[in-house]
Amino acid sequence: MKKTKVILDTDIGLDIDDALALAYLLKNPNCDLVGVTTFCGCAQLRAQLVSAICIAAGKDHIPIYPGTDDCILIDQREMYAPQSVVLEKWEHKENFPEHSALDFMRQTIYENPGEVILITIGPPSNIARLFLMDPKIPSMLKGFYLMGGKFGGTQGHMWTQRYPDMSHRFSGFEPDTINEILQGGALDPNGCIDPYATAIVHGYSAPIHRSVGEDITSKVVMDRACFRRAMSEIGSPLHHIIMEMGTVFLDEAETVTFHDPLAAVSIFKDVCEFTKGRISVELQSQYLRGYTYFQEDKDGPHEVASSVDCGAFFDEFFSVLNR
Repeated sequence: MKKTKVILDTDIGLDIDDALALAYLLKNPNCDLVGVTTFCGCAQLRAQLVSAICIAAGKDHIPIYPGTDDCILIDQREMYAPQSVVLEKWEHKENFPEHSALDFMRQTIYENPGEVILITIGPPSNIARLFLMDPKIPSMLKGFYLMGGKFGGTQGHMWTQRYPDMSHRFSGFEPDTINEILQGGALDPNGCIDPYATAIVHGYSAPIHRSVGEDITSKVVMDRACFRRAMSEIGSPLHHIIMEMGTVFLDEAETVTFHDPLAAVSIFKDVCEFTKGRISVELQSQYLRGYTYFQEDKDGPHEVASSVDCGAFFDEFFSVLNR
């Protein structure tokens, strides 16, 4: 069976779920991960983290391109990559092509028209610039998947800062308490960190344009002890680096929420139901900039995850990681 070509766009370095999503794509026998791009503050450092995971998985050939450090029109608030402390212990590449992420994505998509799935699991800062640079790109994709948006009332996980005296190690944001950014839970991080980029990417149509929002990903949860036990059964260098990257997070959180892995898994397995409609993004309100609004429409250009089969997700995710 022909493998699905995937480009992953990630802000790896804070929560454990980016690393888990990358691990799933690396291990999935049906996935041809043709490249990874990074963004947000410390994009070069995030690229090094991607490299360390790829090497641990025996996939050091995968191209990695640091993208933008900046948001569109507003200041970057996702400044730091606390998980970079593991780079002292794990082999990784340190030098990557500069200012080439957009050209890499564009060239790869042009060389494989209708074959590439583009998935972004953070603020879509790179992708918005790609679509603006070449508006043909969305229509040339096989599909575009986003982990982001908040289309229901479920309050998601908050990355609160419990150690303010060590904020630059334990927090990836300015201000240190992300709840100040999320306006008490009304917003999702990926949408509001770069709201103008979020609006831009939803202004384009792709053959498949799917958003897996925080209201759905927040339902895919595993308690800390069960997660550690499940990961320990993998018993590989890939498992060890992910658990080291997650040490700080796991010490603070009682549960692990599989935000980004759910978006990745939904490319390959029907673990979510999707509803068609139209997404619009609030840009006028000072406090709700980045808020995602969904209106159901059977002829709409967007699809939003409306339910998830958690059991099917966990079966797929861990069966792939245990290969």
